[in-house]
Amino acid sequence: MNVEEIIKTNKQIPLVSRTLIHMSLVEHKLNEVVSNALKPFEVSLQQFNVLRILRGQKGKPANLSTLNERMVTKMSNTTRLVDKLITKGYVDRVTCESNRRKVEINITTAGEKALLEMDKVMKKSEHAVVKNFTEDDLKLLNKLLDKF
Repeated sequence: MNVEEIIKTNKQIPLVSRTLIHMSLVEHKLNEVVSNALKPFEVSLQQFNVLRILRGQKGKPANLSTLNERMVTKMSNTTRLVDKLITKGYVDRVTCESNRRKVEINITTAGEKALLEMDKVMKKSEHAVVKNFTEDDLKLLNKLLDKF
């Protein structure tokens, strides 16, 4: 990915600016690839992440706070994401009888099945994105990104 070609400039971009622009372009491309992979399932990346978090609970319910804490992309609209997943039949929400302010969210069997199918296309997409990297390249990239 050549930054100068993408933003159509012949000017020398200062290294720090070029790096940040480059990272932004990579993020945009990754989001595009992932969104396209999930499009057939009519699920957003954020909804996919909620489903993965709930599966990771191994049958234990989660609440909105837990979901927010574990989301890759922090956001305030987790309630809306859960509502959309309820509409699709992928999760259910139960109000705790002893504390009506406490809401428990679980992945449904349909959600688990759909997530297994999403996992397959996501794995293909992930491998397509990093196909030009060696394992050592990926380790180095992760080491550099850890510096953030």
